[in-house]
Amino acid sequence: MTPDRRDKTRRRKSAASSTPQARVRPSSDDTHEIVYFKRHADDDRKESVPAQEFLRSCPEKVRATIQNVLIAVAKAPPKSFAGGGYWEAMHGDMTGWFEVRVDGPDRRHYRLFCRLDYDAENQSKPLLVAIAGDSKPFRTTFSPKAYRQVRALGNEYLARNPRSII
Repeated sequence: MTPDRRDKTRRRKSAASSTPQARVRPSSDDTHEIVYFKRHADDDRKESVPAQEFLRSCPEKVRATIQNVLIAVAKAPPKSFAGGGYWEAMHGDMTGWFEVRVDGPDRRHYRLFCRLDYDAENQSKPLLVAIAGDSKPFRTTFSPKAYRQVRALGNEYLARNPRSII
């Protein structure tokens, strides 16, 4: 290839790479919007909001810390957040889930279970969705049943689109 042809090829590649690409969905690089899963009336007549109910049951300092972690994670965005153990990806049966981890008084562990959602209809930002929460005594684990209940709520959340959120 001649030097002139090389220059033309470089200019075309450069022009193509600088052309903005149309986005069809929110990106994991974007800041996220914090929302709470609201149960649908078909599944829960009271239309409860499990994560908010959990947060209301937490000691004030634990609740404030969890909310501050959510805000920091949403701004980071989540995949870039380095939060010293407060925001952790889960594994095994809970792959795809994240938890906000806060230790409270009386050596109690508080956990808020969250999902990241890039497929929610009518949303301009990706969602950081607080699904449910639970607490446990120091150095214990949640039962398989507790995790099943959290996953069931997550499946209920994902079953509808547009999502049931507040």
